[in-house]
Amino acid sequence: MLSKESGETTSTKHCLILGGSPIRYILALVISFGIVAAVVPIVRLLAIRMKFVDRPTTRKIHDNPIPLMGGIAIYIGFMVTILLMRGFDALSLSITIGGTLLVIIGLVDDGFKALGREFPVWPRLIIYLLTATIPLWFHIQITGIRDFHEGMLMFPSWFVYVSTVVWVFSMTNMMNFIDGVDGLAAGVASISSLTLCVVALIKGDAETAIVTIALCGVCLGFLLYNFYPAKIFMGDAGATFLGYTLAVIAVNGSFKSTAFVTILIPMLALGFPILDTIIVFSRRLKEGKGLHRADKLHTHHALMRWGLTQPQVVSFIYLVTVLFGLLSIVVMLSMP
Repeated sequence: MLSKESGETTSTKHCLILGGSPIRYILALVISFGIVAAVVPIVRLLAIRMKFVDRPTTRKIHDNPIPLMGGIAIYIGFMVTILLMRGFDALSLSITIGGTLLVIIGLVDDGFKALGREFPVWPRLIIYLLTATIPLWFHIQITGIRDFHEGMLMFPSWFVYVSTVVWVFSMTNMMNFIDGVDGLAAGVASISSLTLCVVALIKGDAETAIVTIALCGVCLGFLLYNFYPAKIFMGDAGATFLGYTLAVIAVNGSFKSTAFVTILIPMLALGFPILDTIIVFSRRLKEGKGLHRADKLHTHHALMRWGLTQPQVVSFIYLVTVLFGLLSIVVMLSMP
């Protein structure tokens, strides 16, 4: 998705990719990975001492309490990296403000879980909606797309605002929805962010590529402790932060600068959480359940009912996410 025209020639794009220097991307990956890998043991120990843990319930699949503060490590690792690599620009500020709000409300929600209670849904929805408007403050928005005749189709102002808010709000929640099996959300987010990085590089958008590779790094660093059997969970704080960040990156990046069909690129890159949410919401509507009610209708729950182990479920969904990502890259390369 796109907020503005890039207006770059092919040669300029090549210069951006080469001029960005592979070392810069490697550095962003290493810094983000290293910070999270170092911070997770600290927040894990803190969570255990505070009894800030996710306790087993009939809906959950773990048998022992698991520390819930992983989102703090993800947040710290990512924010430090992008501020070092990019400074305070529109994208960094949008993610900083919105991400901070989501981490705070997420930690409150996780704190209620640690106490064996449910946090009311309405305060979360209000914060999620408010957060979804923040990219608009910095003119990061879905403004239009190119049509098949190479003309620019500009959206009316109301549609710009609505489509941007709906996209960001939806992705924020979708990543949270799939965070139900050890290593699933972090792994899917790392694959999706790497896909968006490749697409950004193909488009010559070196700055977006830096942000996506940093996000990939924090997810991989967290996976060291979150893959089965998980030693720590990211909680709502981490899952909503990842979903929001991916959504804002997709809007900010150069994903609609060639033709109408390239609107599929970010949707394919983030295809699994979108598909899973559509399936779950369809089932909830069919059964007359509230859309926000947690249940065991997600894809990972279904796969486990079929007899797959947690590592098998996660590996299968990783493969599906990789296929979605490859398809988005093929779509990108097929564009004139």
